[in-house]
Amino acid sequence: MKKPVTLRVASFNVSMDASNYLAAEKWQTEGAQALPQALADQHPQIRAIAEIIQHVRPDIIVLNEFDYLPDAQVLETFQQAFLSVSQNGEAPIDYPYHFIAPVNTGRASPYDLNRDGKAQGVGDDAWGYGNYEGQYGMAVLSRYPIDKQATRTFQHFRWQDLPGALRPLVPGTHEFWYNDDIWNEMPLSSKSHWDVVVKVEDYDLHVLVSHPTPPVFDGEENRNGRRNFDEIRFWREYIGSQPNDFIYDDQGRKGGLAEQSRFVIAGDLNASIESDDNVPGAISQLLEHPAVQGEYVPTSAGGAAHSPDNPLAAEHTASWRKRADYVLPSSFGIDIIDGGVFWPLPEQPKADLVSSRGSSSDHRLVWIDIQLQ
Repeated sequence: MKKPVTLRVASFNVSMDASNYLAAEKWQTEGAQALPQALADQHPQIRAIAEIIQHVRPDIIVLNEFDYLPDAQVLETFQQAFLSVSQNGEAPIDYPYHFIAPVNTGRASPYDLNRDGKAQGVGDDAWGYGNYEGQYGMAVLSRYPIDKQATRTFQHFRWQDLPGALRPLVPGTHEFWYNDDIWNEMPLSSKSHWDVVVKVEDYDLHVLVSHPTPPVFDGEENRNGRRNFDEIRFWREYIGSQPNDFIYDDQGRKGGLAEQSRFVIAGDLNASIESDDNVPGAISQLLEHPAVQGEYVPTSAGGAAHSPDNPLAAEHTASWRKRADYVLPSSFGIDIIDGGVFWPLPEQPKADLVSSRGSSSDHRLVWIDIQLQ
């Protein structure tokens, strides 16, 4: 008989990319050097991110907007120079296991994806919006071992291979926004989708990580809104009981998650039940999924105070007044004990850490305490 195990799982969009450290005109030319330089400079924003993580002390944490720069060893530096060092009196925290992998942001396409007459390879013309390869990447830090052989990545799963894909149209026409050449290559994921298998004592916990594109910064064709919807729908299909042999990972393995698997869907999903920008029902695909415990919502007093006229404000995870970040556990094999959003009231200790995007991030760390059984 397996003994129950209790642990804390968190998601945090840490905003650790060039847009936090450089002027906009330098993002494309110097962006890839921005995070390594900020780490070397002991940038106060990064120290604040580390302080928040040390204060909340998750056992597993998903980081969004953490640049993927393999030659710079940025994740190792963040652990050694920030998390392993006390920040403002907080106890150091050690994550001996991590997972990081390539993403589509800033990965050049040869096409004019935004139809402005120029194929530039970066920004809107990259396979995922980015000013340099690896911008807005992702990472997982864990106190428990990660089974990297069992872990799956879906960076190159093509959008067209998702049944019923919401292929955008040129407004007012029946012409596809992405022609056949583009559509035959277009990845679904604007960053990547990962199934990171964490060995939590006697249990396998599947941490399902993604960061769908924001459903804005486009036009009437709603190419980003449609992609956001389908990036979220990928998880609906992956955890579903319907046949999903159409799914394939970057290692060539097919199919979705096995039934009776313990999982958490974690990340900045750029979707909210409050948002008019999303394709209707985008986040409900997961919140109302029978395999997901979507009824529990972490909250904060700081979020409620930030938008006192909004009855859903306590649920918000971003300074722009929406719930965008999620840690959604499976219905099978997991009990929810507690949860919250790190958003202190203005008069409370550490409120300065969330006073602005420059202080730490425009997102808040969201966490849940769960018991595996």
